Amino acid sequence: MKWLSKLYVCLIIFFLYAPVAVMVLFSFNSAESVWVFEGFSLDWYKSLLFDATMLNALKHTLIIAVLSAIISTVLGTAAAVGIEALKNRIAKKAVMTVTNIPMMNADIVTGISLMLLFVFIGKLIGLHESLGFFTVLIAHITFNLPYVILSVLPKLKQTDSHLPEAALDLGCTPIQAFFKVVLPSISTGIATGMIMAFTLSLDDFVISYFTCGHYQTLPIVIYNMTKKTVTPDTYALSTLIFASVFLLLVLYNALQTKAEKRRG
Repeated sequence: MKWLSKLYVCLIIFFLYAPVAVMVLFSFNSAESVWVFEGFSLDWYKSLLFDATMLNALKHTLIIAVLSAIISTVLGTAAAVGIEALKNRIAKKAVMTVTNIPMMNADIVTGISLMLLFVFIGKLIGLHESLGFFTVLIAHITFNLPYVILSVLPKLKQTDSHLPEAALDLGCTPIQAFFKVVLPSISTGIATGMIMAFTLSLDDFVISYFTCGHYQTLPIVIYNMTKKTVTPDTYALSTLIFASVFLLLVLYNALQTKAEKRRG
């Protein structure tokens, strides 16, 4: 039965990565064909430099991803510290349940509900355009927060509670004790939470689609292109994004391994 389990694993890997491999291969195709590979070329990567629509959408995506990752990491870390400080078990479970709702909820439900909220508030305060940059940013922060909190909480639980107390006894203020003792011990969780938030924000489509207005991100632009024809320069850009996310995942795993070694 070992050969059957190996075959099963190979089939899973094949169906997961074969489409990516085809996309990477055809991003180097010298022709515009999406089914006949005529030769290696970097022409489609060069054409990206002159595609204003694609570059503008990429800029929007990176701005949203970086800002949402930073803000959600700061807020998520503060929230994790507050949750860990709760003494009442019922209150802690209630807060964790509310925190997990954006993760368990369907993206389309989250996107529609946020859109309705933003439109309602926009009409209430008299805005001409309710949806735009800030609504996308708030939406991305909203669904990134639970992932950051769940990345930081385990590190807080592993931190010796007597260390901050010792820092206070040695003359530190509570804020100094947090930044000098607690923060370094949970830095791995903070870094992994930020990386996860960045990658989730980078490729989000559903929630961005309902909250973007005229501020379109890269996944939305690519989706609009599929209604007509997807050009090979889209494969080149997707390959670059895949490579970037892959490197971030390698960094994420390296941080996790480092944390496990420290724990050991």
